[in-house]
Amino acid sequence: MTATTPTVAATLGKYLDLDQKGFIQAEYIWIDGRNELRSKTKTLSSKPTSASDLPEWNFDGSSTEQAPGHDSDVLLEPVAIFADPFRKGDNILVLCETYNPDGTPNKTNYRAHAKKVMDTYADQHPWFGIEQEYTLFQADGKTPLGWPTGGFPGPQGPYYCGVGANKVFGRDVVEAHYRACLFAGVTISGVNAEVMPGQWEYQVGPCEGIDQGDHLWISRYLLNRVAEDFGIVVSFHPKPIPGDWNGAGCHTNYSTDAMRQEGGIAAIEEAIKKMSLRHMDHIAVYGVDNDKRLTGQHETGHISNFSYGVANRGASIRIPRHVAKQGKGYLEDRRPASNIDPYRVTAIVVESSLAPDA
Repeated sequence: MTATTPTVAATLGKYLDLDQKGFIQAEYIWIDGRNELRSKTKTLSSKPTSASDLPEWNFDGSSTEQAPGHDSDVLLEPVAIFADPFRKGDNILVLCETYNPDGTPNKTNYRAHAKKVMDTYADQHPWFGIEQEYTLFQADGKTPLGWPTGGFPGPQGPYYCGVGANKVFGRDVVEAHYRACLFAGVTISGVNAEVMPGQWEYQVGPCEGIDQGDHLWISRYLLNRVAEDFGIVVSFHPKPIPGDWNGAGCHTNYSTDAMRQEGGIAAIEEAIKKMSLRHMDHIAVYGVDNDKRLTGQHETGHISNFSYGVANRGASIRIPRHVAKQGKGYLEDRRPASNIDPYRVTAIVVESSLAPDA
């Protein structure tokens, strides 16, 4: 795979500038059986005003690990619309839930449950902000961007929020992705280079309820599409390089209306207490191979133990210093891995922290 050259980009541009004669291209996007993204395009005769205006569609679930070959149809139900930064104009990206022919959610559809949870606790106004870390690799999928082939760069230290060609690798991808998110309507709130060279982070939020999962998934789709143009591979693995290198997480910042009010620190501490009682339940949905990341080193708490503290990046949950000082705000759950399904994470955080005491 090679990066899109200026000549190819200019050639494609000639066709993307052609009149669509009033038709709309809708890119239907869904999560497959491997917690990865798939998409395909449908022509619409007019611009929809909401996801409910869009028709259902279907796909071959036997090719995405979501259905057996003898009964392979899986239905796509549109749930959210975003602007398309690649085709532009009135063209759209359509996030979909997946359903079986009998109308039940597909086994990989974790949004359906998360939506019920968010609706149940809507009066608490749960807000989230997720810090999505990821690693950029060369087209071989084995060599992190900026690393010598078959070798290693200098040790960690100068790369975090770094500036300069010897410290930062892949900024073009990051800037393009940032702008694509803004165009699409994704609530992206910032970006920064991370501790390991070739590793980056962007933040999505604050979003309320189910919107957090929707916006994070679309942001991942946009990142992969942008990386295609540069001939670069994106990895969300929580420990892409073994050894003395930082892993990649999805730190999840969370608050409710009660936490954001004066004296909200009491609600924060109560939520942490409840979440601590279900530590291993959380770990079960906090990402595959997260044990390789949560070792108690490299700014993590150990996967087997729950801990929390003020400004402690080695804890399971961190209370930011300014939150402790102001006595209100939010908590940061540092356990989720970079490859989480955000619907599963946001749902269990709300369930654990807000469910009535047993």
